[in-house]
Amino acid sequence: MKVKKRKIKKKVIYIFIALIIVIIGSIAIKNHIDYINSNYYKLNQVGYNDEEIETIEKLSEKQIDIILSKKYDKKIVSFLKQKYFIFDNLDKYLEYTKEFEDRKISDVVALVNVLANEEHYDEEIVKPTDTSKGILMLVNKYNYLTNEYAPDDIEEISNYYSYAGNSIKKEVYDHYKDMWNAAKKEDLSLIVTSSYRSYEIQSNLWESRSESFGDEAADASTARAGYSEHQSGLALDIVTYNVTMNEFINTDEFKWLQKNAYKYGFILRYPENKTEITGYDYESWHYRYVGIEVATKIHELDITFDEYYAYFIK
Repeated sequence: MKVKKRKIKKKVIYIFIALIIVIIGSIAIKNHIDYINSNYYKLNQVGYNDEEIETIEKLSEKQIDIILSKKYDKKIVSFLKQKYFIFDNLDKYLEYTKEFEDRKISDVVALVNVLANEEHYDEEIVKPTDTSKGILMLVNKYNYLTNEYAPDDIEEISNYYSYAGNSIKKEVYDHYKDMWNAAKKEDLSLIVTSSYRSYEIQSNLWESRSESFGDEAADASTARAGYSEHQSGLALDIVTYNVTMNEFINTDEFKWLQKNAYKYGFILRYPENKTEITGYDYESWHYRYVGIEVATKIHELDITFDEYYAYFIK
């Protein structure tokens, strides 16, 4: 009986050990299957190293799958690390760098985000401005207002603050007066030289400049009809007395606006060295109202409204 009991005990032990082996084996197999199905393994097989994988794994599963569908490209991770990277633009970033290999990664992201990699006024690219964005609507060489669009709350600007014949949206006017008074307290004089323009007026202006200087020169400084911020009623051309627009940059009033305009909801719309982004030459006099909160953020980030719109609004 004792011998039989020992055999039974041994058999139970063997079965127990076998079960442990099966369990351990099953766990090992499951772990292996999980590993080869993991994003880490798949990305590693494509060619990405640990540091690159750590960056990619911060993306959503859908976005990681898209990257896995592509060949290894170290530029992808470089783009992912950019402050204003937009995943939906990844293919466009990569395509642009093929054509312009020497461009800085940050420049590529900025240009593609605002569609500056496309031709201005390209009929296949341009689209109607989303006017539902209100004071944050984008009007540029890729986003247009129809010939029927006109703000419904335009007010005439008093000659106290402007040269004759100017008008603007009420909200913009109220904030401009606040800014004008603040500048006045520092013995500085601001004066509006141009403001709201209808589609027809803008059309006549562009055609006049085109006839005088040619289309290319006209496009560098003047929007085509429908593509002008002035039609939105949100833009003001501001100078001071006895100076031309091009001379305004040398005035104390301009220096003051550079430091203070954002406090009243205004931004310098076409800054220096941003022509590729905005599509326009530097204009020290052109100010766009976007509200105090957004103007402050744009001022702090030191970016254009085009860039802000692409990353934070669109």
